[in-house]
Amino acid sequence: MHRVYTKIVQIAGDVVTVEAENVGYNHIAEITTQRGVSLAQVIRLDGKRVSLQVFAGSRGCSTGDRVRFLGHPMRISASENLLGRIFNGSGAPLDNGPALSENLIEVAGPPVNPVKRVIPNKMIRTGIPMIDVFNSLVESQKLPIFSIAGEPYNELLARIAIQAEVDIIILGGMGLKYDDYLFFRDKLEEEGALSRCIFFVHTASDPTVECLLVPDISLAVAEHFALQGKRVLVLLTDMTNFCDALKEIAITMEQVPSNRGYPGDLYSQLAARYEKAVDFDTAGSITILSVTTMPGDDVTHPVPDNTGYITEGQFYLKNGVIEPFGSLSRLKQQVNGATRPDHRTIMDTMIQLFASYRETLEKQAMGFQMSAWDKKLLRYGKRFEKEMMSLNVNIPLEKALDLCWEILADCFTPEETGIKPSLIEQYWPNRQKKKGQIVV
Repeated sequence: MHRVYTKIVQIAGDVVTVEAENVGYNHIAEITTQRGVSLAQVIRLDGKRVSLQVFAGSRGCSTGDRVRFLGHPMRISASENLLGRIFNGSGAPLDNGPALSENLIEVAGPPVNPVKRVIPNKMIRTGIPMIDVFNSLVESQKLPIFSIAGEPYNELLARIAIQAEVDIIILGGMGLKYDDYLFFRDKLEEEGALSRCIFFVHTASDPTVECLLVPDISLAVAEHFALQGKRVLVLLTDMTNFCDALKEIAITMEQVPSNRGYPGDLYSQLAARYEKAVDFDTAGSITILSVTTMPGDDVTHPVPDNTGYITEGQFYLKNGVIEPFGSLSRLKQQVNGATRPDHRTIMDTMIQLFASYRETLEKQAMGFQMSAWDKKLLRYGKRFEKEMMSLNVNIPLEKALDLCWEILADCFTPEETGIKPSLIEQYWPNRQKKKGQIVV
């Protein structure tokens, strides 16, 4: 029997405080109000005073309401029946499908023991050249997409959800506009990708508390499928909204604020989620790709700043493209040596020449006379921006590498690229081997 308490001593925002005994941290409770039954989660224990955040918000709660503790943390159903379904931040269906109650697993468990992890060594292909060629996404990696409001980061995540070569996609939306939620739903249905996706969505009009549950539920389900041998990619948008929800709850709890009002444990809260990324030695993997919007395009803001210390690089989404400079996948060297012999050389050469193109643009803006070499760089840079950087480009890795060679051959001579002769002989367009000699 679960004991029922009827003495709520305080209601502040979406947090209610009740006097109770034998209650555990993160345990779930049912609050019976005049509006019905709502779930709540224990977020603070202070002697007999227990603070709970109410999932549906505290509107309608009164000090005489009944509180019943269930004796266990938050649970979510995990089975094949989740695939193709859409749920809200607390796991309730949004797609008019049935509620699921079989095979319940606990949410927000600990990260995997490092001893059980495999060194990342497998690439996830996305069909996006700026990722596949220049900053390869690696299984079990945790990468943020740093962006500002207005950039097409949701469109980018939708493309990755459709094209990524993994078994299961789990999409966690936090603070989404309703239009963005409809965009994800309709896009995935239109492309036939919803059947391998699980969507947990918190919209801006939903209770703040549910925003905090989305990453935990998404990662708990991801871990369940990964242990069954599945390659799972978790896409989260937007982690800044998650951190703002943490700040709102911390202010309600009257915690001493840290930098810009965020709670002092912001780093730990983010790390607890990102460290769920893992490649099991005897099972599948969890890869995390999240959007982190930077208020005012400020990378020193507490959210991107703390995120950068946890994750293994970052993608910068700027002016509608993934910016080559600043974007970094620190694990790409683990995989791009095994894709094709020319991958690393093409990656380094193309970026080096693009850097020279950017310098040439500055010279041109200052009125310097353009040399023949500068004109080649300008031609190269425009083709690179149009045919490689544009997010509209959708080609496999091998075709992207071939396209890189075509762009180089159209703009430069082999000697100008600095690429070693053995690769020039093998990959330079319009060349062929004839009696041991290279001819054009």
